[in-house]
Amino acid sequence: MLMGDFCDCDGVESSSTGRKVDKPELLKAIRLTIINNLLQYHPESSAQLTMGAAFGVMPPNQTVDVDMETCISIKDDGPERSLLYVETADRPGLLVDLLKIITDINVAVESGEFNTEGLLAKSKFHVSYKGKAVGKPLQQLFDKWKNLAGSYE
Repeated sequence: MLMGDFCDCDGVESSSTGRKVDKPELLKAIRLTIINNLLQYHPESSAQLTMGAAFGVMPPNQTVDVDMETCISIKDDGPERSLLYVETADRPGLLVDLLKIITDINVAVESGEFNTEGLLAKSKFHVSYKGKAVGKPLQQLFDKWKNLAGSYE
């Protein structure tokens, strides 16, 4: 079982209010509590956390071979911004790399969500270029992302 198999942070609700938990610090605390409890009560799960990388008490028997295609889509979300979706294999430092690629081509990130489901990272960003929607997909952005995904295979 992998972290995304049992902790979908998109669906965590507060037991006292019944509302979706959306504060990053609270989501992080919940995630860390789950990981700590797993390591304490189920040490065998440590071999499967963080994509098979050594973590916790027991090292993995084998590393996970991740061979996922990177999917990118972009659509206008009004006249002043676009919605950019990226799905790719999760790995350490992925979010930083994605944001660097976006800002390197002078695209502004207004907001974003980043979730993982098992080995799959799903990103959603509201972006704009000089205060306007990006419009047609930026081929430069897609090319850089495909190169980024290919460099970790």
